Amino acid sequence: MLHNLFYKLAEVPHEEGLVITQGTFDGVHRGHQTVLKQVVATAQAHHKKSLLLTFHPHPRLVINPNDQSLRTLQSIEEKAKSVFALGIDYVLVLPFTEEISKKSPAQFVEDILVNALNVSTMVVGYDHRFGHNRSGGFEELTRLGKSFGFEVLEIEANLIEAIAVSSSRIRRALMEGNISDANQLLGSTYLLTGMVEKGKELGRTIGFPTANIAINDPYKLIPAHGVYCGFARINDTQIPMLCNIGPQPTVNGKDTKIEAHLLDFNQDLYNQTITLGLVQFLRKIERFESLEALKKQLISDREQAIELLTSKNLIAH
Repeated sequence: MLHNLFYKLAEVPHEEGLVITQGTFDGVHRGHQTVLKQVVATAQAHHKKSLLLTFHPHPRLVINPNDQSLRTLQSIEEKAKSVFALGIDYVLVLPFTEEISKKSPAQFVEDILVNALNVSTMVVGYDHRFGHNRSGGFEELTRLGKSFGFEVLEIEANLIEAIAVSSSRIRRALMEGNISDANQLLGSTYLLTGMVEKGKELGRTIGFPTANIAINDPYKLIPAHGVYCGFARINDTQIPMLCNIGPQPTVNGKDTKIEAHLLDFNQDLYNQTITLGLVQFLRKIERFESLEALKKQLISDREQAIELLTSKNLIAH
């Protein structure tokens, strides 16, 4: 459980005014980081605490329940960790319910921002929408701010546009398996977090035991099928690894699996939560004539992974 990550209004500590920004901030990429750093700087200048207000599930899933195409770059906890690392004091994840969706802009501001959170400054973009049917905009928020006694600061328009472009480019890069570009745009390593499940244990028979990962967020964007190298994070320990995303054609596997082979590691990980950081795409999924041929390729993959991860200082020289 993350300290200062809250899911109810009543859980947020009562402060003498909060500096708040609101939004999805999916991926917390470089553009988002610029905004959040502005929020932190504003809070520090006013000797206030800062808070990110976001919603789960994504409002689009509630408003358009038949549209299940949405895929996110981060789970709630992954996002919170990224946000806290930038200096934000609190993250509040409110359930996006029908009740909240029907609040008028004025009701939303009064009930949530003013009465529950005691906002002193609201930091938003020029295109920020809120309230029933997203009917409230920047001008109305500014007017309500004057009525209720809080300040509204606008994020530069060109930064808002850059954020939208970056988010689309990151998703496209991941879907194409271009993990290097995605990580560069994110300003961090793309992560997959889930529970280790029992598999067929075929990897053990050829000297490449794997951890089968069940991703804990059903809407998480899974990158293109392929073999990647990177690291596995278990508690506070980081271990270099190979990761296979996709089916297992050599053994007639057709379902998409996420399997990680941790280098020089042989502990039991079943039922543990593990986070995989994808650093480099190595190759596409292939069908091999035999398990021996697959083993030969995996040995080559491991050598390539060690070389790449060493060059990026993810393995000690």
